[in-house]
Amino acid sequence: MAEALAIPLHEGTPPSLQQQLYTRLREDILSGRLRPGEKVPATRALAVQLAVSRTTAVLAYDQLLAEGYIEARRGAGTFVSRQLPDDAFKAASEERRLGSGAAGQSGPSTPSRSALARHAPRRLSRWGSNLGAVGSLMTEREVRLPFDFRPGRPDWDAFPHQLWSRLAARRWRRRSADLATYGEAAGYRPLREAISTHLGQSRGVHCTSKQVVVVNGSQQGVDLLIRLWLDPGDRAALEEPGYPGAALALRANGVTVCPIAVDDDGIDVGALGPADAADAPRLVYVTPSHQFPTGATLSLPRRLRLLEWAARRGALVVEDDYDSEFRYSGRPLESLQGLDVNSVAAYVGSFSKALFPPLRVGFVVLPPELAEPFVAAKWLADRQTATPDQQVLSDFIQEGHFDRHLRRMRRLYGARRDALLAALRQHLGGLVTPGGDGAGLHLIAWLPPGSDAAGIAARAAELGVAAPTLDPYYQGASGRPGLMLGFAALDEPRIVEGVRRLAEAVAVGQGPGTRATSFAFQSASRC
Repeated sequence: MAEALAIPLHEGTPPSLQQQLYTRLREDILSGRLRPGEKVPATRALAVQLAVSRTTAVLAYDQLLAEGYIEARRGAGTFVSRQLPDDAFKAASEERRLGSGAAGQSGPSTPSRSALARHAPRRLSRWGSNLGAVGSLMTEREVRLPFDFRPGRPDWDAFPHQLWSRLAARRWRRRSADLATYGEAAGYRPLREAISTHLGQSRGVHCTSKQVVVVNGSQQGVDLLIRLWLDPGDRAALEEPGYPGAALALRANGVTVCPIAVDDDGIDVGALGPADAADAPRLVYVTPSHQFPTGATLSLPRRLRLLEWAARRGALVVEDDYDSEFRYSGRPLESLQGLDVNSVAAYVGSFSKALFPPLRVGFVVLPPELAEPFVAAKWLADRQTATPDQQVLSDFIQEGHFDRHLRRMRRLYGARRDALLAALRQHLGGLVTPGGDGAGLHLIAWLPPGSDAAGIAARAAELGVAAPTLDPYYQGASGRPGLMLGFAALDEPRIVEGVRRLAEAVAVGQGPGTRATSFAFQSASRC
């Protein structure tokens, strides 16, 4: 039932209110906005809603009844006719053909819908037009296979659900005044303080809570930094292969993406070119602690060189530290931001990998001069991140639960990583080379040059194994063939069985029909 009808009426100009009401109802019926058989409001209710006399509504309904557009049912009300008169369809077709609608009956301030469609076509903005490629990322996680090695998924079963529920219930019982109003755009202050303390102790990040802004996941943080720092036509450097979410956000904002190759020591800083060049990138996006997707670690000399280059260029370095909480070998790594003495680095992180992805709470640690404009950008985007989630997370960190959870998950994920490496040696020894296994929630199974990674992934999917290739992470030509193997969400028996099935898919690919591909792992040229 149409409980309310939004019908603009104009007093003091022809035609009469009755005629305007009749015309609009007739157009809504013919256009399908009011469907056959749908109940329309009673004349008394319609008159109150539109602030007209009931007589006006009754006369408009009487005309529609006489022409067969609506029908009255005793004791039930008034409904759109299920069979409209033929001449009404002819009239509607003629109006669409002429593009004039009911121009003779409507006032000059109410042009017909068909005339508007003909004379004022709608179009997306440049930003909206650049979003087409986002669809592939949005749908890539829809397929579910029994042995799912897709990266970026923590073990939900190992999460302390009951503890989190108790903390949330305690917050709701308090009925805090913070939940009765909007919060700070920068984020819940105790959470920002907890994040600042945690990052200083675990990642060597140098900041105060005033530099920390809570965002809805790291993707929002990166997107806001791009909007804040870059203009359409500017250049930004991105690791090759690299995170496609960053590349798409850059391109959507009209920024030219410059892919810079990654090797065993991380991004090739020398390929950025001279810092004083007019076309040098104004932003460099890196994942230095566990490069995504290869798992390489940016060496200390390159870290220092990158920061020096950015300072001379006046560029912003965006450090995405997406899963550094999980390191299984070697000494803990200091963040790139912790080495920054010129305030050129913005540190981005989230709790998606450490806790669970639907918890859309991330953070950005900003250079001091960027904190205020970034908070303004966050406020304009969505006012604030949800206060209840921030409060529960703040309690979870400050009461020590987060550190205990990380220690427990490091042991669990470390054992699963070891099981994966052992299974690769047993079933694929000599055929693949593991890489990037020192940290994070995934590793790379590098394939021999010339291997058909896409064909292997397709055959693996037929066997119930999801093992994505590196192809989507290259912005330019295809590079070194390999498969991404996330291990956090699979228990050890499923890891072993999944690798066994993957070995069947790889074995088929070693036949005489193997496709030849180039080994493009060298430095990429600047764009």
